[in-house]
Amino acid sequence: MKKNDQKNKQESCCQGKKAAGAVMKLLKETYPQAHCALVHRNALQLLVATILSAQCTDKRVNMVTPELFRRFPTAAALAAADPAELEQLIRSTGFFRNKAKNIGLAARRIVDQFGGEVPETMTELLTLAGVARKTANVVLYNAFGKNEGVVVDTHVGRTARRLGLSGERVPVKVERDLMALFPRQDWGMLSHYLIELGRDKCRAIKPRCGECALRPLCPYGQRGQSSESDRPETLS
Repeated sequence: MKKNDQKNKQESCCQGKKAAGAVMKLLKETYPQAHCALVHRNALQLLVATILSAQCTDKRVNMVTPELFRRFPTAAALAAADPAELEQLIRSTGFFRNKAKNIGLAARRIVDQFGGEVPETMTELLTLAGVARKTANVVLYNAFGKNEGVVVDTHVGRTARRLGLSGERVPVKVERDLMALFPRQDWGMLSHYLIELGRDKCRAIKPRCGECALRPLCPYGQRGQSSESDRPETLS
């Protein structure tokens, strides 16, 4: 790593440690309505919706899932589903063949290994097809109220870097930085707040810094210019 890159990364993390508490306070005040945007009634529906949300908008997923869950309301029903029918139902979410395969495999494991119920631990969730830390964190917090980590999507990664909360680009490393800065009880909601911020003001293109309540605490907003850290990251 170049010296300047290392220096910027260290300064970014230092800024985060000083500002994390104030950032959380402002986020809570600015986005009190923040919540999981994926419509669901139970842990299974949330798990499937989160798998479908990869490279797809929550709005599109919410358009697809009502009919999907009407036809396949349980893990057993999903496990026995005709792959072609499943693919057709979720086609508009993109990467539908791979998503259908993962949903089917995950459902079969849930039936065979977990009595038809979505497991409630990180270790067990990570054994399901199509589930990495991001999906597991979504399910654990929003379905079971467990703060095991921080969901890092493109919005969270971008806002965390601009706010100086992380100098990393890899999601698991951004998550590690955020977990070190914020108390465990805030991890789940932190993701929702940063996603709201990313959608509302801190957009990838033409961010509305002048209208943002977080600007006084934001190195990016105070600088008023784009930077190397705005390149889109690759999610895993």
